[in-house]
Amino acid sequence: MANFQYIALDSRGEQTTGVVQANSETEAVASLRGQGLYPTQVVEEGKGKLAVAGGKKKGAKGKKKAKAKAGGKIKPKVLMIFTRQLATLIDSGLPLLRGLTVLGKQEPNPVLAATINNLADSVQGGSTFSESLAQHPKIFNKLFVNMVKAGELGGVLEVVLTRLAEYQEKAHKLKGKIVSAMVYPVIVMFIAVAILTFLMLFIVPRFREMFADMGGEQLPLISRVVFGFSDWMLARPFVLPNSVWVLIGVVVTWLAVTAWARTMKGRRMVDNLKLKLPIFGDIQRKSAIARFTRTLGTLVTSGVPILQALNITRDTAGNTIVSDAIDKVHEAVKEGESIVTPLQSTGIFPNLVVSMVDVGEETGQLPEMLLKIADVYDDEVDGAVTALTSILEPVMIVILALVVGAIVFALFLPLIKVIQQMQGGGA
Repeated sequence: MANFQYIALDSRGEQTTGVVQANSETEAVASLRGQGLYPTQVVEEGKGKLAVAGGKKKGAKGKKKAKAKAGGKIKPKVLMIFTRQLATLIDSGLPLLRGLTVLGKQEPNPVLAATINNLADSVQGGSTFSESLAQHPKIFNKLFVNMVKAGELGGVLEVVLTRLAEYQEKAHKLKGKIVSAMVYPVIVMFIAVAILTFLMLFIVPRFREMFADMGGEQLPLISRVVFGFSDWMLARPFVLPNSVWVLIGVVVTWLAVTAWARTMKGRRMVDNLKLKLPIFGDIQRKSAIARFTRTLGTLVTSGVPILQALNITRDTAGNTIVSDAIDKVHEAVKEGESIVTPLQSTGIFPNLVVSMVDVGEETGQLPEMLLKIADVYDDEVDGAVTALTSILEPVMIVILALVVGAIVFALFLPLIKVIQQMQGGGA
């Protein structure tokens, strides 16, 4: 038997933690329920950590929670933990209103705590849970609201919430992989530029003074280039040095591109570029396919009609090019066509995806097949990110070493030449 750590609620809604022995997680949950506890988290020792979402701290934090405004933005991870805990409570037999009240009391995030209390008040006032969620669109998107609505209509709210939690966990994990792949080269390039700027502004000018007596033609070509670039960066054509003007230009360009990317035309071009970038574009495409298939599969599995599911998937695609492709699929299905033909005509989805969807439609197992596709592409993204990171790491280090090495070589080459001349003269 293994030891399972748990966080659970008693009949009064008080949070308690401890360890229970069981052969499996399911047996541990059953054991806790038999003790009159409602487990919110159960983790086997050595295989994970409990994410403690509540606490009993009071004072300034408590006042902040009380004054927080419901419906503000929160981090996806915070919403993911709330969804998982609510699904576990309802699955344990706790009524929805009671579960919301309990989670509202123990939630440390002030915005989410205020929102949960607002949801509890709305449900107590006679509104359905999905209607209450729809009042807070900044936290609960269309995907969340419509899945809950389908769960309410089918009487399987706890099942739908569990699927939602799993969807959020996998989406969060996938996003983390993509971000890690994109952030690494940016950080290395930033460090390279910072080192280059420091050398050009503070180190190279000192060597320039040392070799001022040497004629320009006596200096090696690489030294003349480095010294000339340093002089240009320190030059002040318009009050400020050129290096400052370059920094201002980079910041202004970045702000302009960011503002342009927020427009419909700009966002479409940026999203299209993301899919066509070498190496990174392939990762973006695979992650978009995984997101599309997992979202659509989760919705259809939960009982949301296919047309409504396609609408929601289009709005939550995260890429306008993919959204346009999903819109074409929606229009074709609306006219009575199969989902396969328009999916293939978009040119975004590979033949593997089209073939698997075709098999899913023929066998009546489309939702299951969509989720399998999502799992396949999640694994492919994971592998691609791992491979990319392993390649980028040595490449970026070599580039950084070459840049710094070239500058150091340019600085010391004239010095070596002077030493050789002095030795020759002494001889």
